[in-house]
Amino acid sequence: MLEELIQIEAADSEPRAIEALDALLSGRGAEVDTLTGRRVRDDLRRQIALLERRLGELFASAFPRKGFDWTVGAVGGPRVLGIAELERVRDALAVRLRESQAELGRRGEAEEANRGLLESMITAPERHHWIRISNEDVGEPGCRHWHSRPRWGILGMLMGWWRVKLSSGCPLPEGLRPPE
Repeated sequence: MLEELIQIEAADSEPRAIEALDALLSGRGAEVDTLTGRRVRDDLRRQIALLERRLGELFASAFPRKGFDWTVGAVGGPRVLGIAELERVRDALAVRLRESQAELGRRGEAEEANRGLLESMITAPERHHWIRISNEDVGEPGCRHWHSRPRWGILGMLMGWWRVKLSSGCPLPEGLRPPE
């Protein structure tokens, strides 16, 4: 991700802004004029906006899944951030985006494997005894699940009569009951 940011910075910004950034980081800040410092901050803000947009797109593509941190926190109140603070924000967003993409990729692979298991379980339930797969396991919203179980209880288990039973979905809400 950081290599991609360097490529974006090199392609979009002027060489003068890169030289100014090097001068600021090396301590020669007096040589840099205000306009160049502003260009560097504007470029860093543009990179931060790009990372925030990609994080939002990742959230939209993975919407029903839970367990991801999608918030973009403030740096510490209203103020003008310096170049070093903007770089820290950019780098932290890049790390969060990379970690979220990796986690989403891992979950996607597990969900795809569970979908394959579900298909093989439906075609041959006698090979998949007592396996239960929920909607969450295959990346879908809802409460239903598929369960491989014997037909007619113990007799079906002894005879090898297995089936995949699909639940009816979410249970009905109980509501308030009057005291008995």
